[in-house]
Amino acid sequence: MDKILIGKGKSENCILLNKVNRHGLISGATGTGKTVTLKVLTEGLSDAGVPTILADVKGDLANISMSGEMNDKLQDRLYELGISNFEFKNYPVSMWDIYGEKGIPLRVTVSEMGPLMLSNILDLNDTQRGVLNIVFKVADSEGLLLIDLKDLKEVINFVNENRDEVSKNYGNVASQSLSAISRKLLFIEDAGGDLFFGEPAIDINDLVRTDASGKGLVNILNANKLISNPLLYSMLLLYLLSEIYENFPEVGDLDRPKLVFFFDEAHLLFNNTPSVLKDKIIQVVRLVRSKGVGVFFITQNPLDVPEEVSSQLSNRIVHQLRAYSPKELKAINAVADSFRQDDSMNLKEEIINLRTGEAIVSFADESGAPSLADKALILPPHSSFVTLKDAEYRNLVESSNLYLKYKDMVDRESAYEVLLKRIEREKIQEEREKLEEERLKEIERREKELEKERKSSRKQKSYIDKGIDSMLGTITRSIGREIARGLLGSMKKKR
Repeated sequence: MDKILIGKGKSENCILLNKVNRHGLISGATGTGKTVTLKVLTEGLSDAGVPTILADVKGDLANISMSGEMNDKLQDRLYELGISNFEFKNYPVSMWDIYGEKGIPLRVTVSEMGPLMLSNILDLNDTQRGVLNIVFKVADSEGLLLIDLKDLKEVINFVNENRDEVSKNYGNVASQSLSAISRKLLFIEDAGGDLFFGEPAIDINDLVRTDASGKGLVNILNANKLISNPLLYSMLLLYLLSEIYENFPEVGDLDRPKLVFFFDEAHLLFNNTPSVLKDKIIQVVRLVRSKGVGVFFITQNPLDVPEEVSSQLSNRIVHQLRAYSPKELKAINAVADSFRQDDSMNLKEEIINLRTGEAIVSFADESGAPSLADKALILPPHSSFVTLKDAEYRNLVESSNLYLKYKDMVDRESAYEVLLKRIEREKIQEEREKLEEERLKEIERREKELEKERKSSRKQKSYIDKGIDSMLGTITRSIGREIARGLLGSMKKKR
């Protein structure tokens, strides 16, 4: 039976590989050993050929890529556990960072995110959801690729400018809804969404790999900066989980899982996210088990995980919980009651008094039922505890064969560029039409002027002709009078 040794108590405490997809919980106060437990479980999964995805909030997981070294503290732990043949090992690691600062850039496209998930993330009301869905339909009908946020914003502007036509074809589109969506997109953009949305988009198959020796790839998401943006953090983890759910076939219970997620600072997934998004996370966690995927939540307080999710967690590792207030004591009582226990120990007292490195553990047995709670001393990890130097960290990132694939963002022609070109063409056409109109007006003006000149010339000629006629008339009349006078004069002389 394939299993991973986690610790030793009354007996060896092992998690069965074929029960990892029943999900799990790692909890405990700060400094009680959660990170060590996480590394031990991750290493065991990697040795079994199972890839993992971890969110590194504190920046202390990258050293899993380096072999550990013996020291007095470790020697004491191994002696207490009765382990003499401990082997130090390193593990294949890919570092990821949506900001591209301390890892391989991790991106998705707006189209891949889709209107439904984006609506959940933006916490849109029903009307706004409908409008966003219309925006995506318009983009599809117009052949506009939605890759990054500027694409989406430009299509929203396009829909707004053509609201009447769009409303006729798809239903009413209110400008208020479009404005509300645009405002909410600003929150995502300010949180780093302008880097998160883009190409090349992550291929989920690149996360589900093994190295040449058969070890499962450890995918570490650098979340030092990301954790300050809970919405973006939740969005990323939900997207990855949803993509895996949609692309993985139904397989039921396998001999070992295909992939295991570890969600650190789990309270951020549930306490600081829209209710619709939280419900979606709960839904996916419930369903993804049948895809051969396990999910572990890591948190300081087990009660941070909603009951709808907690009831699905068959594998539990609880380190020391502190009780400085009635509220905290109540929480410890609730945690103790969640374990299957016998009368051999007082779990409430044990949880409060656990040493660093100790934990109350219970794992699903072969039948799927939770084992009796046991107080176990957790094994040390095979990898290093030493924090990587900047040069070592950078080398770890850049040495990955995925680094060159995702390093540079590609901004190919998509909705933003197409619509800008369309606007530019329309402007040019409008300018041409305007110039043509002005040209025609100028021709018309000139023709009018010429006609006016012709009319004026004709009038002037008429005045001259009349003057000449008048003058000729006067001259003719004068000559006539002179001739008449001459004739009459000669007649008088003859008489």
